[in-house]
Amino acid sequence: MATPRRQVFVGTALALGAAATALGAMLAMWLRYRDAAISVPGGSWLPKDVSVPMVPANVMLIACLPICIFAQWAVYSAKRQDKPHAGLALGLVALLAIAVINAQAYIYSQMAVPVNEGAYGAMFYAATGTVVAMAAIGVVFSAVVAFRYLGGRTTDVEVVSAHALYWYVFSAAYAVLWFVIYVTK
Repeated sequence: MATPRRQVFVGTALALGAAATALGAMLAMWLRYRDAAISVPGGSWLPKDVSVPMVPANVMLIACLPICIFAQWAVYSAKRQDKPHAGLALGLVALLAIAVINAQAYIYSQMAVPVNEGAYGAMFYAATGTVVAMAAIGVVFSAVVAFRYLGGRTTDVEVVSAHALYWYVFSAAYAVLWFVIYVTK
């Protein structure tokens, strides 16, 4: 019996579906809590003395575009057996993902929202922490793909394609989170 094809790609798609569902549920709860807080006359969802630094949040969103481009470049290079360019593309994806994590850490340090003082802090850290965890997992995924492909499995383009899919879904998830949490506040 022949082995099933594209197992890594399908597994990645299923895991991403679960992650997107979890993040979507968190953002739905965020919107529900936000709506309840602002529906009260004079109510505010954002805690007093907390300002959202939009520059790093926007930089994170803008970084998602080159991450997707570089991830697709890795697929393009892998299909053409071009190891140097595939390695460069995978390295750039990991580097930009680390920059995204760094920008979110900066936002945490600037906002200094206490996690235990109301729904805002708990939901803020839960949702943005999920995205940070996804970015960290993506960095590890990039390293695994780089070692696997550059280590000699040049015919295994499926894992590079799964890597690109991971970053496409990450970028879409972050774009939704950016709008819900950072723009609508």
